[in-house]
Amino acid sequence: MKPKIKNKVPNHIAIVMDGNGRWALNKKLDRFKGHEEGVKVVKEITKYCSELGVNYLTLYTFSNENWNRPTGEVLSLMNLFRKTLIKEVNLILENDIKFKVIGDKSKLDLLTRRKIEELESKTKNNKKMNLVLALSYGSRQEIITAINKLLKNKTSEINIDDFTSSLYTKEIPDPDLLIRTGYEKRLSNFLLWQIAYSEIFFIDEYWPNFNKEILKDIIDEYSLRERRYGKLD
Repeated sequence: MKPKIKNKVPNHIAIVMDGNGRWALNKKLDRFKGHEEGVKVVKEITKYCSELGVNYLTLYTFSNENWNRPTGEVLSLMNLFRKTLIKEVNLILENDIKFKVIGDKSKLDLLTRRKIEELESKTKNNKKMNLVLALSYGSRQEIITAINKLLKNKTSEINIDDFTSSLYTKEIPDPDLLIRTGYEKRLSNFLLWQIAYSEIFFIDEYWPNFNKEILKDIIDEYSLRERRYGKLD
């Protein structure tokens, strides 16, 4: 008989959505089909997290390193991203979700930046859940950017609070739970500073196969873990 689980909903869930391309190739489909299927899962998981009472959901959408992919794939991904923003505006508004993008937006094309700014503005007063997309994001670059900002503005010693308030995530609490799909067991330059005390789950499923039932099982196991932050039992 399974133990009765007192469900603890994480305040902040962060997800590395890995495996879209490999999912498609395994099915002898074009890689882009995997990204389209991945968008459907984003929609399902976003709605489910909102219903559960998760306050922050951060999705690793496009890394700094992804700019090194073939130009055609990058352009297709950016087109898909813009189309999704336009198509899912009502989903975001109806569920009272606040939308935010973190990362080096200077690398994005003007049209994509405008769509992001429009949706951030439309949702700035929404309160039920925060949906954060890490786009053109790399944690090492985020850290270097924060250090350079502090060096320009401070003459005294830098402390943890100073540093944290200079990150892209300065208004976002650290993740309680980090999930990575795609059979890989690495962090891939994602929120390296912020996940110091996060519970981490590596999932042997490609992102298009991920669903709310898998997420529920993860949260059930998360609920059984005791987070001590270095303290005694």
